[in-house]
Amino acid sequence: MQTQNVTIRAYEPATDTEKLSGIWLDASLRAHGFIGEDRLLQQRALIETEYLPNAQTWVACLNEEPVGFISLIDTFVGGIFVAPDRQGHGIGRRLIAKAIGEKRTLSLEVYTANHQAMQFYTVLGFEEVSRRPIDDEGQPFENALLRLSD
Repeated sequence: MQTQNVTIRAYEPATDTEKLSGIWLDASLRAHGFIGEDRLLQQRALIETEYLPNAQTWVACLNEEPVGFISLIDTFVGGIFVAPDRQGHGIGRRLIAKAIGEKRTLSLEVYTANHQAMQFYTVLGFEEVSRRPIDDEGQPFENALLRLSD
Protein backbone atom coordinates (compact mmCIF):
# COMPACT_ATOMS: atom_id res chain seq x y z
CA MET A 1 0.00 0.00 0.00
CA GLN A 2 1.26 3.44 -0.87
CA THR A 3 0.23 6.59 0.94
CA GLN A 4 -0.71 8.21 -2.40
CA ASN A 5 -3.85 6.06 -2.28
CA VAL A 6 -4.80 7.46 1.13
CA THR A 7 -7.21 10.37 1.31
CA ILE A 8 -7.94 12.46 4.38
CA ARG A 9 -11.39 13.86 4.98
CA ALA A 10 -13.44 15.35 7.78
CA TYR A 11 -15.06 13.09 10.35
CA GLU A 12 -18.68 12.15 9.59
CA PRO A 13 -20.37 11.19 12.91
CA ALA A 14 -23.24 9.24 11.37
CA THR A 15 -21.00 6.85 9.46
CA ASP A 16 -17.58 7.03 11.15
CA THR A 17 -18.11 6.76 14.91
CA GLU A 18 -18.31 2.99 15.29
CA LYS A 19 -15.59 2.32 12.70
CA LEU A 20 -13.19 4.81 14.31
CA SER A 21 -13.82 3.50 17.81
CA GLY A 22 -13.05 0.02 16.44
CA ILE A 23 -9.76 1.28 15.00
CA TRP A 24 -9.05 2.97 18.34
CA LEU A 25 -9.72 -0.27 20.24
CA ASP A 26 -7.66 -2.50 17.94
CA ALA A 27 -4.72 -0.08 17.97
CA SER A 28 -5.00 0.48 21.74
CA LEU A 29 -5.04 -3.23 22.51
CA ARG A 30 -1.82 -3.52 20.54
CA ALA A 31 -0.04 -0.41 21.80
CA HIS A 32 -1.53 -0.06 25.28
CA GLY A 33 -1.96 -3.67 26.31
CA PHE A 34 -0.37 -2.81 29.65
CA ILE A 35 -3.55 -0.88 30.54
CA GLY A 36 -5.70 -4.00 30.34
CA GLU A 37 -8.43 -5.04 27.97
CA ASP A 38 -11.27 -4.42 30.46
CA ARG A 39 -10.28 -0.79 30.95
CA LEU A 40 -9.85 -0.24 27.21
CA LEU A 41 -13.29 -1.69 26.52
CA GLN A 42 -14.76 0.73 29.06
CA GLN A 43 -12.93 3.64 27.45
CA ARG A 44 -14.32 2.79 24.01
CA ALA A 45 -17.71 4.18 25.02
CA LEU A 46 -16.05 7.49 25.94
CA ILE A 47 -14.37 7.58 22.54
CA GLU A 48 -17.79 7.37 20.90
CA THR A 49 -19.76 9.66 23.21
CA GLU A 50 -17.22 12.24 24.42
CA TYR A 51 -13.94 12.37 22.53
CA LEU A 52 -14.94 12.06 18.87
CA PRO A 53 -17.96 14.40 19.10
CA ASN A 54 -15.97 17.09 20.93
CA ALA A 55 -12.82 17.11 18.83
CA GLN A 56 -11.85 18.23 15.37
CA THR A 57 -11.23 14.89 13.65
CA TRP A 58 -9.83 13.92 10.28
CA VAL A 59 -10.15 10.43 8.89
CA ALA A 60 -7.56 8.68 6.72
CA CYS A 61 -9.24 6.46 4.13
CA LEU A 62 -7.97 3.83 1.74
CA ASN A 63 -10.44 3.20 -1.07
CA GLU A 64 -12.94 5.28 0.93
CA GLU A 65 -12.64 2.90 3.94
CA PRO A 66 -11.41 4.50 7.21
CA VAL A 67 -8.00 3.16 8.25
CA GLY A 68 -6.96 5.82 10.78
CA PHE A 69 -7.79 9.16 12.33
CA ILE A 70 -6.46 12.12 14.26
CA SER A 71 -8.51 14.15 16.73
CA LEU A 72 -7.52 17.63 17.88
CA ILE A 73 -8.68 19.81 20.72
CA ASP A 74 -7.32 23.14 19.56
CA THR A 75 -3.59 22.35 19.09
CA PHE A 76 -3.59 19.29 21.37
CA VAL A 77 -3.64 15.88 19.69
CA GLY A 78 -6.25 14.04 21.71
CA GLY A 79 -5.57 10.91 19.72
CA ILE A 80 -4.03 9.52 16.56
CA PHE A 81 -4.72 5.91 15.71
CA VAL A 82 -4.10 3.76 12.66
CA ALA A 83 -5.53 0.28 12.16
CA PRO A 84 -2.81 -2.21 13.20
CA ASP A 85 -2.73 -3.87 9.76
CA ARG A 86 -2.16 -0.45 8.14
CA GLN A 87 0.61 0.80 10.43
CA GLY A 88 4.06 1.44 9.00
CA HIS A 89 2.79 2.74 5.66
CA GLY A 90 2.93 6.50 6.31
CA ILE A 91 -0.70 7.02 7.31
CA GLY A 92 0.20 8.41 10.75
CA ARG A 93 2.68 10.80 9.12
CA ARG A 94 0.00 11.99 6.72
CA LEU A 95 -2.41 12.60 9.60
CA ILE A 96 0.21 14.57 11.56
CA ALA A 97 1.00 16.58 8.41
CA LYS A 98 -2.70 17.43 8.04
CA ALA A 99 -2.84 18.60 11.66
CA ILE A 100 0.32 20.68 11.25
CA GLY A 101 -1.16 22.26 8.14
CA GLU A 102 -4.21 23.26 10.15
CA LYS A 103 -2.61 24.24 13.47
CA ARG A 104 1.17 24.73 12.93
CA THR A 105 2.03 23.88 16.55
CA LEU A 106 0.98 20.59 18.14
CA SER A 107 1.27 18.99 21.56
CA LEU A 108 0.23 15.59 22.83
CA GLU A 109 0.65 13.13 25.66
CA VAL A 110 1.86 9.60 25.11
CA TYR A 111 2.37 6.64 27.39
CA THR A 112 6.12 6.26 27.77
CA ALA A 113 5.67 2.47 27.76
CA ASN A 114 4.43 2.79 24.16
CA HIS A 115 7.94 2.72 22.71
CA GLN A 116 6.73 2.62 19.10
CA ALA A 117 4.76 5.85 19.55
CA MET A 118 7.58 7.56 21.43
CA GLN A 119 9.94 6.75 18.55
CA PHE A 120 7.36 7.83 15.94
CA TYR A 121 6.91 11.25 17.51
CA THR A 122 10.64 11.76 18.08
CA VAL A 123 11.39 11.02 14.42
CA LEU A 124 8.75 13.59 13.44
CA GLY A 125 10.51 16.24 15.55
CA PHE A 126 8.37 16.30 18.69
CA GLU A 127 10.33 17.23 21.80
CA GLU A 128 9.60 16.09 25.32
CA VAL A 129 8.44 18.89 27.60
CA SER A 130 7.62 16.98 30.78
CA ARG A 131 6.54 13.67 32.30
CA ARG A 132 4.02 12.68 34.92
CA PRO A 133 3.92 9.33 36.73
CA ILE A 134 0.15 8.74 36.44
CA ASP A 135 -2.41 8.93 33.65
CA ASP A 136 -5.67 10.92 33.54
CA GLU A 137 -7.46 8.27 35.59
CA GLY A 138 -4.82 8.22 38.33
CA GLN A 139 -3.34 4.91 37.22
CA PRO A 140 0.44 4.35 37.47
CA PHE A 141 1.15 4.66 33.75
CA GLU A 142 3.76 7.32 33.00
CA ASN A 143 2.90 9.91 30.36
CA ALA A 144 5.19 12.27 28.47
CA LEU A 145 4.04 15.64 27.18
CA LEU A 146 5.54 16.27 23.72
CA ARG A 147 5.45 19.41 21.59
CA LEU A 148 6.15 20.15 17.95
CA SER A 149 6.67 23.76 16.96
CA ASP A 150 7.21 25.28 13.56
